[in-house]
Amino acid sequence: MKVKWGVIGAAGIADRRTIPGMMLAKNAELVAVMEVTMELAEKIRAKYNAKRAYDNVDDLLKDEEVEAVYIASPVVFHKEQAIKAAKAKKHILIEKPIALTAKEGEEVLEVCKNEGVLIAAGFIMRFHAYHQKMKEIIESGKLGKVVSCRGQLTCWYPDIPGAWRQTKSTSGGGALMDMGVHCIDLIQYITGGKAKKVAGLIGTQTFKYEVEDSASIIFELDNGAFCYVDSYFNIPDAAAKGRLEIYGTRGSMLAEGTIGQVEGGKLDVVISDDTLGYNAQQDRVDVAPLEVKVEFGNMYTKEIESFSDSILNNKKIEVPIEDALQVQRVVEAAYESAETGKIVTL
Repeated sequence: MKVKWGVIGAAGIADRRTIPGMMLAKNAELVAVMEVTMELAEKIRAKYNAKRAYDNVDDLLKDEEVEAVYIASPVVFHKEQAIKAAKAKKHILIEKPIALTAKEGEEVLEVCKNEGVLIAAGFIMRFHAYHQKMKEIIESGKLGKVVSCRGQLTCWYPDIPGAWRQTKSTSGGGALMDMGVHCIDLIQYITGGKAKKVAGLIGTQTFKYEVEDSASIIFELDNGAFCYVDSYFNIPDAAAKGRLEIYGTRGSMLAEGTIGQVEGGKLDVVISDDTLGYNAQQDRVDVAPLEVKVEFGNMYTKEIESFSDSILNNKKIEVPIEDALQVQRVVEAAYESAETGKIVTL
């Protein structure tokens, strides 16, 4: 069996990544696409040989063949479109952030519950094989107690007239809201902890748009680990390393090039013998590399197959919307901290 999908906001990330991934999914079929003009919608429909094209959400949701929708429109439209989809009894995969605010996202969740439809968030990087391996290593106890984490996701995003991500009323925020959320989610997902205290330094250093191009935040997890996330719109793409680092009492995991839209990069894992005493020389010779073997694939295909499996077979949702809303609360706490100069407790 296959879930029949409709895509709302079929240009952008949907066209670049998600629809191509969907086309490879064994349990999914693209039925319909929607964009703001029929010309653009028809162009995408023809590109992927979908059955129908629409230039408005209401018509797509009336399509009885569509069982689930992927919402990849600008954030300002997420709440309205998701609520309409839920009331049309369509299951929903929605890009992050869920809505302009966590409060709006909670409204979406409530409607989905009332209508009996499933909803998942588009934290695609959970499906990276190395990130899942890192989670597995922590759960095995091999890394000991997690004490420190760092996530880094940056890009070059200069002033672009009309870019919805550069206006707060249409995006909800800048580098932290758009990219930092991936790092926050990955740290919490991999470690199993949740942020309880948040501090942020956030501003626009380089460009002229109203959302932040620079964000560094620190947060403490409920398991005691201290975490740092940096997300910037003003660092050249060639200079960005996409790093994820996790340190524990028995070792470390250093991933590079894994936080991105293509599954790749490398993961270095070191496990130390914690029975050793203090080494005044700090020679760092008491460590042995851990061999990490994974198979790379298409994260977007994995995402679509996973949620389709949840729809077809009642499988546990890999990225529940509740997790995405919690990440958004962390972001909002960071914004509050940056404004007040105080640590914010969740």
